Amino acid sequence: MRRFGNTAIASVTVVALCTGAWLLRSGAQTHAPPQPSAAQASTAPGPGTGGTGPGTDHGGAHSHRPSALPPSPPDRIRIPSIHVNAPLMGLGLTPQGSLDVPPAAKKNLAGWYEAGTTPGETGTAIVAGHVDNAEGPAVFYDLGALKKGSTIEVERRDGGTVRFSVDAVEVYDARNFPDEKVYGAAHRPELRVITCGGGYSKATGYQGNVVVFAHLTGTHRPGDGSAPTR
Repeated sequence: MRRFGNTAIASVTVVALCTGAWLLRSGAQTHAPPQPSAAQASTAPGPGTGGTGPGTDHGGAHSHRPSALPPSPPDRIRIPSIHVNAPLMGLGLTPQGSLDVPPAAKKNLAGWYEAGTTPGETGTAIVAGHVDNAEGPAVFYDLGALKKGSTIEVERRDGGTVRFSVDAVEVYDARNFPDEKVYGAAHRPELRVITCGGGYSKATGYQGNVVVFAHLTGTHRPGDGSAPTR
């Protein structure tokens, strides 16, 4: 059985991402990753939609909302504005109920929650990756610098590409992580990209998470005559 729901992820979701071994070794003040500003936060309530409201269109009353696609595993994520171009591996849950993480040694590898929604189908798809490892910055080191309106692209195993637009970039303390807002069901194809962030402690590592909220704005499928953006 492929999915059992994003709500199965415990509130300790990405704690394994957040040790901050590089900051511990090299000094947090010098090498702390960028954090989102208040200007990038959501501006309206809406659990599970990044504060944008279910089904909101972002191009005026006559904007075209792309149709959701059938399930297909994702193979690669690209975020051009922060120079991310990374393969994706499937992630499950640890025995404690938290989201597992990619191997820390593979710093340009991200993962997706393979028991949940696949990017491009209706619902909330989850992607997570390390902010750093013992050697330095990792795949999502600059995630906190992402801006509203930025583009995220995901290549799917069916040969298609789905394109998302960023609605909000927020940072949460791990003790007050808003599970429903981040993992809650959506009525359109949405994406969450998660890494570590917030304050940093040598004793505990990063004390929170940066979360990007995005919604589907374009699709390309083999044979449809269109070309994905690059």
